[in-house]
Amino acid sequence: MYGGDEVSAIVIDLGSHTCKAGYAGEDAPKAVFPSVVGAIDQMDIDEADNGEKNSESAADAKNNDKPKGKRKLYVGSQSLGYRRDHMEVLSPLKDGIVADWDIVDNIWDHAFRECLLIDPKEHPMLLAEPSSNTQQQRERAAELMFEKYKAPALFLAKNAVLTSFASGRATSLVVDCGGGSTTVAPVHDGYVLQKGDLGQWFSCLHVTRLGCLYYTLLAVATSPIGGEFLTDCLMKSLESKGIVIKPRYSFRRKEIRPGEFQTVDLDFPNTTESYKLYSQRVIASDIKECVCRAPDTPYDDSAYSNIPMTPYELPDGQTIEIGADRFKIPDVLFNPSLVQTIPGIESFAEVAPSVRGLPQMVIESINKCDVDIRRELFSSILLAGGTASMQQLKERLEKDLLEESPQAARVKVLASGNATERRFSVWIGGSILASLGSFQQMWFSKSEYEEHGASYIQRKCP
Repeated sequence: MYGGDEVSAIVIDLGSHTCKAGYAGEDAPKAVFPSVVGAIDQMDIDEADNGEKNSESAADAKNNDKPKGKRKLYVGSQSLGYRRDHMEVLSPLKDGIVADWDIVDNIWDHAFRECLLIDPKEHPMLLAEPSSNTQQQRERAAELMFEKYKAPALFLAKNAVLTSFASGRATSLVVDCGGGSTTVAPVHDGYVLQKGDLGQWFSCLHVTRLGCLYYTLLAVATSPIGGEFLTDCLMKSLESKGIVIKPRYSFRRKEIRPGEFQTVDLDFPNTTESYKLYSQRVIASDIKECVCRAPDTPYDDSAYSNIPMTPYELPDGQTIEIGADRFKIPDVLFNPSLVQTIPGIESFAEVAPSVRGLPQMVIESINKCDVDIRRELFSSILLAGGTASMQQLKERLEKDLLEESPQAARVKVLASGNATERRFSVWIGGSILASLGSFQQMWFSKSEYEEHGASYIQRKCP
């Protein structure tokens, strides 16, 4: 057992869009920053350094820019906001699973030392993980936490279970609309059903006791359509209408008279394509959050052709008008085949027929569960994730499910009225769990790791 109230646990949720980190027992994460990092090859740095040696001194020495092998990584909103020659933007995740542990290491390090200002040796760590995480990934996380950060204790908890915790429910169907994907996972008294290797659904053989919560692993449905995909759809749709989003680094605004500005374009030939795209996505994402809303009924061009336009002022001062796209883009969540009508998203068009809409995923997932719990799942569908904050999404999902679900089902879609709680529901669930007195005996301690090895994580955190 790892115990003690004298030191609070740290909760980390590394999502595909942002990393959330903070103290257990608090109601929101202290640190929220992008999950992507900037990376420059050491060769490019050496060339640039010769020119910059004199101008940059002690200020940068403090920065979180450590050469790793042959590259230098830049972590955090501020470091990424500053344009650098040859800087690529990389994500540590692929399909929600860690593909680059070096980047994860740098992200954790930034969270501990730059954001929370803590020594990881002194705090137990609760890490949120996707339902689809593999044993190999879990062992790697344990090795890094215990070997490098010398954490006294660790626990890995499934995203869906933490979201359910955050809403105070032991049974629910969690619909997590994240940045990189959308996941539907049933949590029943604690069990999560997972996919078999051949895509077959199977009931998990494992029932464990989590404090006073029984918890099974049940059927999970995923779709590649998340917030970032919708942002890309919006960008392509605007481009097809001749609206190109200028990244913030590519211009300067000069005040020629009070209140009147002139925009001067700047040219940086060594800017990478990935950094340009990252900078454009930041702006497009804001447009999406400001003007988009899920339509009440399935989108079709004729019904929305004369919809009133909504203005949006871009950072370079130009005001654009957005019409039908406000409704069309969010409807991609419900009807993925709409993607085929957006120019420039051809790469996705091949997979589109096999991707299901949100209501179909929910019904399919519930139907994979035991007959006895289906009614309960229909009446507690939890919406979580950043994309879940989109206006009218909850109402539209409930409406579609009422039309498609069995007569006897009482459909209820639940979402926190507070956008912060929806966005951080996984982290908040972890914060609640790690601060429960009954949970303190669940930790996987460093001494257990030293005695049994990393594979013991499967027993301690089923």
